[in-house]
Amino acid sequence: MRGNMAQRQSRSTGLERLRTYLAEQGFEPQQKLPPERELAPLLGISRTTLRACLETLETEGLVWRHVGQGTFYGKRPGSNAVRLSLLVEMASPWDIMEARLLLEPQVVVAASKAATPDQIAFLRSCVKAGREAKNIHRCEVADAEFHSALARATGNPVFVSFLEFLAGARGRARWQREWLRTYHHIGEDEFRGGHSDHHQAIVDAIAARDAVRAEAMMRHHLTAVYDAMKQAAGEGV
Repeated sequence: MRGNMAQRQSRSTGLERLRTYLAEQGFEPQQKLPPERELAPLLGISRTTLRACLETLETEGLVWRHVGQGTFYGKRPGSNAVRLSLLVEMASPWDIMEARLLLEPQVVVAASKAATPDQIAFLRSCVKAGREAKNIHRCEVADAEFHSALARATGNPVFVSFLEFLAGARGRARWQREWLRTYHHIGEDEFRGGHSDHHQAIVDAIAARDAVRAEAMMRHHLTAVYDAMKQAAGEGV
């Protein structure tokens, strides 16, 4: 009798601590929680109690679990969305950059052939927003909008879907940590200037319908970002 009461009290305490932890950490939908071996001691409860608490939250739709992959915040998405969510979660920043280096140079080739004057004007406004950004958040918003606008300028929904998928991956915590480290490694002024200069060169090539130059400029831009990320990671900035 006392054992059952102690278990209920332990689970009640664990649930309260877990709910508080999730609220304080500000998890985004489909973001992966720390593994049980890390989360249990963090909450001061046993892994057995933690599993019971996670089961309760899963029935409430606050988390969902996938065998062999872990626990994720939010409601379980559909089967296709589950596969995509897991793929995004497992992708490292280096995986993302390698994919971008393969895909985005071809995106600007297509944009060079299909972009309308209005789309080119919008791309220029994105460059301007990036150059005038006052902090890392605004820099990243302008950067994401620029690359998304490039995909839309192709008129190809497959390109748009791929770029949206990569943009979702860039919103994950693993990417954000590397991006923040890279941002500080490069320096705010250099980031706004050099980064925006790259974007400007890409837009100019698209406006001139010079697909070869647009592709080269995008490859140069992404390679510079990739190299800066590796340097920042190596120096532990």
